[in-house]
Amino acid sequence: MSALPPLSNTLRFREPSVIPGFGLTFGLTVTWLSLIVLIPLAAMILYASRLGFDQFIAILTAQRTLNALKLSFGIAFAAAIFNVIFGLIVAWALTRYEFPGRRIADAIVDIPFALPTAVAGIALATLYSPQGWIGQFLAPLGIQVTFTPLGILVALIFVGIPFVVRTVQPVLKDLDPELELAAASLGASRWQVIRKVIAPTLLPAILTGFALAFARAVGEYGSVIFIAGNLPNISEIAPLLIVIRLEEFRYADATAIAVIMLFVAFIMLLIINRLQRWTEVRS
Repeated sequence: MSALPPLSNTLRFREPSVIPGFGLTFGLTVTWLSLIVLIPLAAMILYASRLGFDQFIAILTAQRTLNALKLSFGIAFAAAIFNVIFGLIVAWALTRYEFPGRRIADAIVDIPFALPTAVAGIALATLYSPQGWIGQFLAPLGIQVTFTPLGILVALIFVGIPFVVRTVQPVLKDLDPELELAAASLGASRWQVIRKVIAPTLLPAILTGFALAFARAVGEYGSVIFIAGNLPNISEIAPLLIVIRLEEFRYADATAIAVIMLFVAFIMLLIINRLQRWTEVRS
């Protein structure tokens, strides 16, 4: 009967490279993540745990809180869907076609990354107001964008589309067009080429882009408050409600809303990551 390996060997980390420095870099990584991410989140959860269960449920089931959470997560999900569709089209055009101004168009995709969110919100509110360049054509049709949930959707699409484009674009560049030509030469239709060749390769990247765009949209604040109108129970998002509760010195309410947003966002990201792993294994 063979002896069991020493406990110290089983718990020992395996260094991934012959280059020294794994212990130092691992320690810095854990320390940095703890200071920036884990400790603040743990403090928030600890503060929320001081609330009684009845008080916690009462805060979350308040009509204003429920409407803000539904609006934030619902429109964030819709914006992520829009970004997946149009972001995939943009990435495909920038990767597969040569046209005048392609590099300029490729650079424009990154503008939401660099532009301050408050500036983006003011610009969108100006464009889509009834007297704006775009809003003046929508007003006669009875479509009002500013100070409505539709304005929130526009703002979240604006801030989220680069995540999808930049996630899908490298995968498209690595996808050899000769594979598509080979499938077509073997008699595959265009739909079969998309479904059997392109989609399995792009699906993990698409799911990743969706997750990033959704997570970005859920926590967006700066660009939304200028175009949403911030009307309670109509166009008030959950991050704004948290700020309002903090200004009212209702820290328990703000913490409870933040915890539920963290929990739902974590569950959504976990599901999407599981789907991504499943598609990678299947492909």
